Amino acid sequence: MKYTLIDHTADFGIRVSGSDLKDLFENTAYAMFDLIIDAELSKDGKEFDISVSGYDLPDLMFNWLRELLYLFAGKEMVIKKADIVSISENRLSARITYSDYDPGRHEIKNEIKAVTYHQLKVENKSDGWETIIIFDV
Repeated sequence: MKYTLIDHTADFGIRVSGSDLKDLFENTAYAMFDLIIDAELSKDGKEFDISVSGYDLPDLMFNWLRELLYLFAGKEMVIKKADIVSISENRLSARITYSDYDPGRHEIKNEIKAVTYHQLKVENKSDGWETIIIFDV
């Protein structure tokens, strides 16, 4: 499994791992959308490119997930896949595959209101990268 749930009072969190930064950021996008909606029910995917920046890796992670959450909540886009094209400590570029939200086909599993900075970590471990993220639900 790419992620595990973390017990947290009133909110919920996830611990995500990846072999490298690219893998970590792709896995966090997958994990967040897997918690929100069953993206497997989406039809043909459309694609577009996105760039996100941050002051450091935790800020980059926060901005990455916040932008993806905005695409769902504000633009009704169900993210099926995120391919990181390039990544550094302060910036990433990705190709997003999505489908339009269809309430007749997509069932919302969990409503995530916001990504938080609370306990946010992005760490290089001996066996790869790991992040902890708490969501406001």
